[in-house]
Amino acid sequence: MRRFLVHIILFLCSYLAIAQSNDGFLSQSQTKEDQIEDYFLRSVDFDQYKIHLKTLTQKPHVAGSKANEEVRDYMANVMKNAGMTVALYPYDIYMSKNPGSSLIELITPVREPLNQQEYILEGDAYSSSTDLWKGWNAYSGSGDVTSEVVYANYGTKEDFEKLKELGVEVKGKIVMARYGQNFRGYKAKFAEENGAAGLIIYTDPADSGFTKGLVYPDGVYSNESAIQRGSVLTEEFTGDPLTPYEPALPLDGKKKIKRLDPKDTNMPTIPVTPIGYGSAQKILSLMSGKVVPEGWQGGLPFTYRLDGGDELKLRLMVDQKRDFVRVHNVVGTFKGTEYPDEWIILGCHYDAWGYGATDPNSGTAMLLGLSETLGKLVKEGKGPKRSILIAHWDAEEHGVIGSAEWVEQMRAELNAKAVAYLNFDGGVSGKNFGASASPTLKKVLVEASKEVNYPETDKTVYQVWKGDKDAPTIGNLGGGSDHIGFYMHVGVPSLSGGTSGPTLYHTNYDSFGFYEKFVDPSFKMGPMVEQLVGIMTLRLANAEIIPYDVKRYATDLKLHFAKVTEDVKSFDKEFQGFALANSSIEKLEKVASRFEERLSTMLNNNSLSKNEITSINSKMLALEKSFIDPKGMYYGDWYKSLYASTDPFSGYASWMLPGIEYEISLKSSDRLKEWDLRYGKAIDKLSGKINAIISELK
Repeated sequence: MRRFLVHIILFLCSYLAIAQSNDGFLSQSQTKEDQIEDYFLRSVDFDQYKIHLKTLTQKPHVAGSKANEEVRDYMANVMKNAGMTVALYPYDIYMSKNPGSSLIELITPVREPLNQQEYILEGDAYSSSTDLWKGWNAYSGSGDVTSEVVYANYGTKEDFEKLKELGVEVKGKIVMARYGQNFRGYKAKFAEENGAAGLIIYTDPADSGFTKGLVYPDGVYSNESAIQRGSVLTEEFTGDPLTPYEPALPLDGKKKIKRLDPKDTNMPTIPVTPIGYGSAQKILSLMSGKVVPEGWQGGLPFTYRLDGGDELKLRLMVDQKRDFVRVHNVVGTFKGTEYPDEWIILGCHYDAWGYGATDPNSGTAMLLGLSETLGKLVKEGKGPKRSILIAHWDAEEHGVIGSAEWVEQMRAELNAKAVAYLNFDGGVSGKNFGASASPTLKKVLVEASKEVNYPETDKTVYQVWKGDKDAPTIGNLGGGSDHIGFYMHVGVPSLSGGTSGPTLYHTNYDSFGFYEKFVDPSFKMGPMVEQLVGIMTLRLANAEIIPYDVKRYATDLKLHFAKVTEDVKSFDKEFQGFALANSSIEKLEKVASRFEERLSTMLNNNSLSKNEITSINSKMLALEKSFIDPKGMYYGDWYKSLYASTDPFSGYASWMLPGIEYEISLKSSDRLKEWDLRYGKAIDKLSGKINAIISELK
């Protein structure tokens, strides 16, 4: 019996050692890391999150405004006081700085101007601020049109195709489309491509309103005046519309950047503006055309119609100027003590459409608190081995611009130094934790979630996150935020996460008052997310070998190729599959297993020299770059990653294996052999890089 117990103990010790070594730490370093993490968790000041959030959201602060500059300066001071080296990165962006002037007016059968701004509410002092603007869509074209009206459901590509199929003429009409199912910029793009004279986008109560539950201020859903603002910029790249591939450096700077003529871009030319469903109801209720097809009915109390006929006339006027606007990224750095040229980058944008309490500044406040807590570690001599950069991006709301320009400016350094990019846009917007991540970062995220207590429970974040499932669900990265440039343009492993919950997205009601009443009255979620993010960051920064989960590549690739194969077969019954890519995945799986086994042994035996560690890590940084293809995607070669991309038809959804997904969207088999070859080569390249690392693990 005793011998049996000894064997069990030895087995458990061996298992624990392997588990530790998989995290990239030499076994001799694990105890010190545990002590650092324990100190970090105890050092988080739970009061600071609320202080930062309240300060950040004192005023509406749109990109390019004086109030946004005040937010910029506040963040820089907090980070400097925490001991970070802080740098500002200025850019001159071609964009709409403010709404300009606009109106929506019923002309016939009644004449009535329609409301374009949220109501001032009794008991909500934030709603009465004179600094709040009416609803607007940045990058709208300017124009003054009076025309008939067509309802286009969500304004997706398929919705406009359905209108054509039903014989509904869009040309010369003002289109009404509801928010949801795609990025609002594609609603404008498809409307203009179909000849529309203008576009009005509204929030339907079926998506957020009285049909869902109590509306604001009594509940968390949109009232009839709530208006979702947002950019309608859509290009075949991300960032400033005049400087694709190059940073939009200041016009008065030493380095001159060649800029496109605005006429040569894809910026919208038709007037576009958003309204609430109270104003939309006054238009839609007067429509008398054919009844909408199944699935197009919204939540307003009448039957929706496809058009209003010639009896209903609407005037839409937008006069919105575009010009060069100075914006600033704010980047703070804790320099690594041993590997300063290996970077862990965390980020969240700070510009907002209004107060921005949930989106984005819940994430901003959390990162400011993290700066302060990490600063305490640095002052105690417990600084990170790798450099930690915390970035606050500007002009994200106008089109993910600030981060994209920084990626283009820092492309060479990112290729050589970036370990990971962790994004926390609106990172503390409720109480439901979740995340999307590239394969290599999923394990370190999950393991960090096991170390942090979920507030007011006896459970960890991990336990609450996974619920009744065997493991938590981790999503795939799509569009819509600042990870795009890092992951999809230069190939830096990325993650986007945080907590979600009730939101009055991009409305004037997204204030500190709304947050305090509905999102998290206890203000404990911010510090919880800070603790989790901090543990993950410290492990990425301190592990001797960068703790990528290399085996996860093959696991996830198998799933993605199974899905796209099934999707292709849905329209091409003769398709035989992606033979080259699948063969390459089988090789990758074997190579990754050998790598993990060998690395575990070396770390457990403490048998890696500093030179070997440096050499191995330089090769680890190159793994994700295996999927960066110079040719890029056919729908836009700025998107270089073969692994993941934004869906170019929705703007938000995640496309895994985007080269193939594009062919599926076209229902075309013409280029599938090409993609099989390109993916097979990329996966083989990844296997070759892993083999090169194995050869050093002697």
